[in-house]
Amino acid sequence: MKKTVLSCMTFVLTLTSTVAQQKTTPETFIKPQKSFILKADNFKHYADYFNRMEDENIAQAIPNAQAWAWMNANIPLFECPQDNFQEMFYYRWWSIRKHIKVTPVGYAFTEFLVNRTYADKYNLISSALGHHISEARWLADPKYLDQNVHVWYRGNNGKMMAKLRNFSSWVAAALYNRYLADGNTKFLTDMLPDLEAEYAAWESDHRTANGMFWQSDVKDGMEETISGGRRVKNNRPTINSYMYGNAKALAQIALLTGDKAKAARYEAKADTLKHLIESRLWNAKDNFFETLEEKGDTLANAREAIGFIPWYFNLPSANKGYETAWAQVKDEKGFSAPYGLTTAERRHPSFRTRGVGKCEWDGAVWPFATSQTLTAMANLLNNYKQNVVADSDYFHHLEVYVESMYHRGRPYVGEYLDEVTGYWLKGDQERSRYYNHSTFNDLIITGLVGLRPRSDNKIEVNPLVPEGKWAWFCLDRVPYHGKIVTIIYDKDGSKYHKGKGLQVLVNGKKVASSDKLVRIEGNL
Repeated sequence: MKKTVLSCMTFVLTLTSTVAQQKTTPETFIKPQKSFILKADNFKHYADYFNRMEDENIAQAIPNAQAWAWMNANIPLFECPQDNFQEMFYYRWWSIRKHIKVTPVGYAFTEFLVNRTYADKYNLISSALGHHISEARWLADPKYLDQNVHVWYRGNNGKMMAKLRNFSSWVAAALYNRYLADGNTKFLTDMLPDLEAEYAAWESDHRTANGMFWQSDVKDGMEETISGGRRVKNNRPTINSYMYGNAKALAQIALLTGDKAKAARYEAKADTLKHLIESRLWNAKDNFFETLEEKGDTLANAREAIGFIPWYFNLPSANKGYETAWAQVKDEKGFSAPYGLTTAERRHPSFRTRGVGKCEWDGAVWPFATSQTLTAMANLLNNYKQNVVADSDYFHHLEVYVESMYHRGRPYVGEYLDEVTGYWLKGDQERSRYYNHSTFNDLIITGLVGLRPRSDNKIEVNPLVPEGKWAWFCLDRVPYHGKIVTIIYDKDGSKYHKGKGLQVLVNGKKVASSDKLVRIEGNL
């Protein structure tokens, strides 16, 4: 323990010295990675446009003047024939950059640009930390994400931040998924004691007598739901799925350290939660995972988007009928609305009854939930045999997600929006602008284009672009296991002149290909 504390203090002192330098020296960026198909300068106009379209009233570590330099040094490149998809890809990287903040103990990602009274030190909020990790794992320079994690877990005089556990967390699972992308065993295993301590803390104060975990709406980051309340201690699909995902991740991290006994203990915890979620939270009448209410120990009888979260962690058993829940994403009386996937089923009598503009999760569309549901849907399409939804359904909902992220004709990401009109419900409030509370680019990389991160020496790509939808697309200079990955689809070979069909390049060398948009694998 003494060794760990000393290590943390050294980290703090080192970062403090680094930050002191940065106060007087402009940020310098790593040399842009080599791209093998796309030319970075062809996309600079996006950053120039985004800079022009706003008044930069709040600038943090990387101001607009340095936006393209940072983007060129850090982000993958993406090109496709649908302009709004492409524009949104670069907009989301441009807006994430706004949230990188220099603190006395390292870089960190904010959720709001404006100060919030309930935030931790440095205006940090942990609600979307799992999302921040999922998105930022694709940056070429790992320092932003590395330091962000260390700030949260070691930035409070060597201890975790005071408000890290103010919200439900799936950080261990997110960090393991980050490892699947970058292969950095050292960083991940070094975090194991911190992640174990957090898991134990949740067990000590959020466990109910039935063995599951409780949480209130507001501490789930989802206040004013149909099934709960700001102070109601329900067994929700959210925190229980998160804890399952964290336990599975801790087991895998323990194996990386060689501790098989510890891995077995966490696998046992995950198995117990899996059984409880399937047996206690599945409503056979509704064919859906639902909240188990504190009072009466009964299910809420309300389908809410949180019922899709178990698939975010590949939790539900295959071939047991759970996949039937996904029929609701295609049903206009379920979750399918003109401007996105609603947070509660539209047929429910309490749909949108909590008022407007009060952070209600009783139906309005939240990017936080949309990105969780789309990640879960991609897992379903990749890891389960089912005939409920197809890649065309994924594409449709991702396309609606893209279309929703505009306000007054300009790219925009805010807190939440009306499911019918598309109006951002806090769109004219400064707090809502550039709300860093969801993912998008990770959905493009791992879902639509289909790079499926894994721990071995294989690279797997399974695009969810429906056959015939796009004649070409390219994702270039993706950092993956210390190499650069390029994924090309060119139906007839006329766009990129590299041959027909789907190809995967690693450091410019072709390792897998197919004439069609199908799952392919190659060796790194």
